[in-house]
Amino acid sequence: MSVTVRVPAKVNVQLAVGAARPDGFHDLANVFLAVGLYDEVTVTLADGLRVTCEGPDADQVPLDRTNLAARAAEALAVRYGRSPDVHIHIAKDIPVAGGMAGGSADGAGALVACDALWGTRASRVELLEICAELGSDVPFSLVGGAALGIGRGEKLTTLETGGTFHWVFAMAGRGLSTPAVFREFDRLGEGREIPVPVASRELLDALAKGDPDALAAAVSNDLQPAALSLFPELSDTLAAGRSAGALAALVSGSGPTTAFLVRDPGSASKVAQALRTSGTCRTVRTASGPAPGATVLGDRVAS
Repeated sequence: MSVTVRVPAKVNVQLAVGAARPDGFHDLANVFLAVGLYDEVTVTLADGLRVTCEGPDADQVPLDRTNLAARAAEALAVRYGRSPDVHIHIAKDIPVAGGMAGGSADGAGALVACDALWGTRASRVELLEICAELGSDVPFSLVGGAALGIGRGEKLTTLETGGTFHWVFAMAGRGLSTPAVFREFDRLGEGREIPVPVASRELLDALAKGDPDALAAAVSNDLQPAALSLFPELSDTLAAGRSAGALAALVSGSGPTTAFLVRDPGSASKVAQALRTSGTCRTVRTASGPAPGATVLGDRVAS
């Protein structure tokens, strides 16, 4: 028997970052929006735990027990006193090491898939607890839609959205390490007071109204200067998207994927084409949000 779960990518429409805490993490006000780029995670009963992967940049995905999907299977198995004997296959479409929570999506997808496969019937609260143990972005991958994450980003409050937001994403020629970006954030902030992160009321109102112009005026990412410091060429990609008519341009999360908010699908096509011919990025994708969180695909449950 096998179960397949589809899990979305995310874009951070606001990422406010506080000073480093004693545990090395940072307090965040992280406004997530799930978008329609998906990984599909299929789990099948097996004699042991195994991970395989296909899709763009699959060779960069770890296939050992450091993979968040493997760790999710192990965490659920421990809670229910069983062995994590599953083959986890990841069909990737979310950029790898792109700041769009692809690894976190795989962790959430494997957790939901194993719960369905094993019939453990874990509660939503329990699944979210396991997600938070796995990583800061994993709970949102489970929930989807739009949400404000505080703490490390794992404590979620669901947000209302009044419409569909259209995006273009430009994937860079190489990755960026999230820990390295946070270290650079700390370095750049040495000697100055870092404010306590809070969600922007203007941004939350723009999401609730479904107003792309208001959202464009309010998006922000405190990690963007650090990402640009480590990867200066991203400035050229951001400029190319703005020149093509994007309402807003920002680095997605810790990068290096850059995100461009546009008014409608026609604008998305125009900006995407301009970015493809700009020579400033590797590949370009379009997607809209909000998108649903981890979802079992009914036609992908097989015995």
